[in-house]
Amino acid sequence: MDTPQPRWMDADLTLFQDSTRRLFDREFVPDEEKWRKQQHADREVWHKAGRMGLLCVSMPEVYGGGGGSFAHEAIVASEQARAMVYGFSNNVHSAILAHYILNYGTESQKQRWLPKMATGELVGAIAMSEPGAGSDLKSVRTTAVKDGGVYVVSGSKTFITNGLHANLICVVAKTDPQAGARGVSLVMVETQDLPGFRRGRLLEKLGQKSLDTAELFFDSVRVPQANLLGEVEGKGFTQLMQQLPRERLLIAVGAVATMRRAIDETLAYTQARQVFGQPLIDMQNTRFKLAECETVATIAARFVDDCVNRQLDGTLDLSTAAMAKWWTTQMNCQVIDECLQLHGGYGYMLEYPIARMYADARVGKIYGGSNEIMKEIIARSMTA
Repeated sequence: MDTPQPRWMDADLTLFQDSTRRLFDREFVPDEEKWRKQQHADREVWHKAGRMGLLCVSMPEVYGGGGGSFAHEAIVASEQARAMVYGFSNNVHSAILAHYILNYGTESQKQRWLPKMATGELVGAIAMSEPGAGSDLKSVRTTAVKDGGVYVVSGSKTFITNGLHANLICVVAKTDPQAGARGVSLVMVETQDLPGFRRGRLLEKLGQKSLDTAELFFDSVRVPQANLLGEVEGKGFTQLMQQLPRERLLIAVGAVATMRRAIDETLAYTQARQVFGQPLIDMQNTRFKLAECETVATIAARFVDDCVNRQLDGTLDLSTAAMAKWWTTQMNCQVIDECLQLHGGYGYMLEYPIARMYADARVGKIYGGSNEIMKEIIARSMTA
């Protein structure tokens, strides 16, 4: 079933979407199986994505970016999710970390890091989660202590997306351990030949197996004070909160694209599959289940379309972004489960995309802030 184009699309964005889809299908999909087996993409994928203009699409051209808008980011995120290419997290690299630097960095920091991120020379990661601190960022234990002209960064991080290849890491650390949220700062760490920095094991995950997810360790790592993002200590928590609506909306965009792919795969399967002498699609239960899934996917697409419009005009709030994130990821898992059931036993086989979607989608309810945290954000906005 054809899905109407979002209201924010125009002719130029449609061309960009078409070319982006072809790039993912031609250049990256063929390598996904190899990447899944080795639990990470090859380092060259970042250079390739840079050459193709897929990195930092919304960064100003003066910093080497594509000069686009959030609409371009949403298209890349949607097409990457539709293609089921998880070997590199462009969302973390381009749509989140690059915007931290653009919005809070000094001119020197922007000139130093953004052009290299646009080419893939630098791979970005955000080191938030710790073994004892996930969604509760105020509880991080990693510290960045001043010593002369440097910060001494000590601590460990886990579940770090792009963790294997990242050589520019935004570390969430306490510059004042006694100040709670007001003691959190963002310190940029360039890892090349950096004493005291080491990567732990690649984490074996339920899904998204081609995406490198790692533990990181900072053993008295010395980082120039000029690498503090925002110039003033204690702004990290506020900086993170200001950028989270963008991150959560991108997760919702990906969930909508995955729902669409799941339904399309299942419709094709049920039309071809013969059961009791007739196509599976001719059975009323099949038709009703697909009708339910189509309805949910259509509602999700309309809601996310509105959220993208609000992000583009600067009116998307934390609560609405939380609604989009939790509801679309919840519905994505529900729709995929229904679609897997319609595949029967074949739906449990990893050679079928629906089985991989089932495993890949589940983390959507966890990362970017768990869905329970999303509901708390919404509830607080109702009683504020």
